[in-house]
Amino acid sequence: MNKTYSIFRHEFLQTIKRTGFIILTLTLPVLALLGIGVFCIVAGAAKPPADATRIGYVDEAGGFDKYIIQGNLTLLRFDDREAATSALMNKEIAEYFVIPADFISMGVVSRYTMQRELSPPAAITDAIKNFISSNLLAGKVPAISIVRIEAPLNLVTTMLTSTGAVAPEQGGFGNFIIPGIFSLLLMFALLFSSIYVIQSISEEKENRLMEILLSSVSTRQLLTGKLLGLGAAGLAQVAVWVISLQLLLELASSSIGGIFSTIQLPASFLVLGVVYFVLGYSVFAVLSACVAVISSTAQEAQGFASIYTLFAMAPLWCFSLLLLFPNSPVWIVFSIFPFSAPVLVVLRLGLTGVPAWQLIFSIAVMMLCIVGGLVLAAKLLRTYVLMYGKRPSMGEMIRNFRNKIKTAD
Repeated sequence: MNKTYSIFRHEFLQTIKRTGFIILTLTLPVLALLGIGVFCIVAGAAKPPADATRIGYVDEAGGFDKYIIQGNLTLLRFDDREAATSALMNKEIAEYFVIPADFISMGVVSRYTMQRELSPPAAITDAIKNFISSNLLAGKVPAISIVRIEAPLNLVTTMLTSTGAVAPEQGGFGNFIIPGIFSLLLMFALLFSSIYVIQSISEEKENRLMEILLSSVSTRQLLTGKLLGLGAAGLAQVAVWVISLQLLLELASSSIGGIFSTIQLPASFLVLGVVYFVLGYSVFAVLSACVAVISSTAQEAQGFASIYTLFAMAPLWCFSLLLLFPNSPVWIVFSIFPFSAPVLVVLRLGLTGVPAWQLIFSIAVMMLCIVGGLVLAAKLLRTYVLMYGKRPSMGEMIRNFRNKIKTAD
């Protein structure tokens, strides 16, 4: 146990000191802080000055003289286009629009501004639309009906449980932001964990340090210590993300508001996120250990690793299909498949509810994969630790395992 702990401690400290690990760990909080800061700066710079709330209009159709206050915008009427253009040049108004005489039949409104834009601002468009519709309906329908016509629907969706009670965790796009970011970072963490394991084992094989280590510890102790060290480093990484996420959500909610104020961070997601992070980290680490043991060089091992790491990236490649059909049988199968399960399950938790049986089955398969992979990696390491510059073929590995079984019998 002391030998396993020593290896665990060494691997943990070596991993958290790596530049790539530190960068990945700080990516989420740093980028989020930068994003919030940039948004606040841009929002402050984009805030219109006091006179920008005054826009003009020319009523050539006639009858558009009411409801000139639209939100924080005040509409000023001009007799003709020349007067409105002069006011715009003198910066008395920010822009103006013209309601032509044939507006009722054509529905075309011309807008004039001195700013280059890709499209009209939504606030301006809504203000003009509400101004026109209010004047068209004035005197024909009650005032309260005009308000409802301008904003006919504010749809609020509430999810119920199987008992008919209001579910404690509601859906919505806001609640997918955190799982989406978490799954992206998880994918990168799985890729880096594979690289770390391959580099560690390959370097120790190539410089013959592995022979010295195995003279004092067993293969199982060596691999267990290495994988536990990587798992602990991954858990520390998750802890940093979870703590920073809570603080960043509060900061974004107070400074930006909007959709960020609706984001919930359920305790169940935090627990499952940590579980799948650690299990996914361990699955890829064990598989990478097997690949590193039978590969002649680290470059060759990384080539093999790129094959199974594709499964971790696949859910993000097919995100549009996942968004449309989150409970498709295909995604259910891949939620149980150990190489794609970590990222895919986290994504599905943000999109829809994942049944308990799928979670239990998925976790059980991953745990079996970890235990079986650890046993396999130990056997491979014991058999091929002295093999340098040559990778055993699949036939050779099968024959060696048969011989070991016969010897054991």
